[in-house]
Amino acid sequence: MLLEALGSAVLGLALAWVAARRLPHRLPSRVLVLSTGAAGALFGAFLTHSALGPAGLVVILAGALVVSAASLSLLLRPAERFRRRSATA
Repeated sequence: MLLEALGSAVLGLALAWVAARRLPHRLPSRVLVLSTGAAGALFGAFLTHSALGPAGLVVILAGALVVSAASLSLLLRPAERFRRRSATA
């Protein structure tokens, strides 16, 4: 279980680091992104382990990756080129 927790935290940090490097203009501060990625991965590992039991390390890490990506996607801001101004503004 310790290996699952450490692996999911490292996986969440790696995913958050890649997101922060590729999309710095659409994400808030790097500290918030990294902590959200790690916390989302830990929660995903906990959720997957609770739902499936000791299903295996790869399955637990896949669940951690999915929840971490979902929590990081909540931090994204809309791109500037897709924003539309209202006619009254």
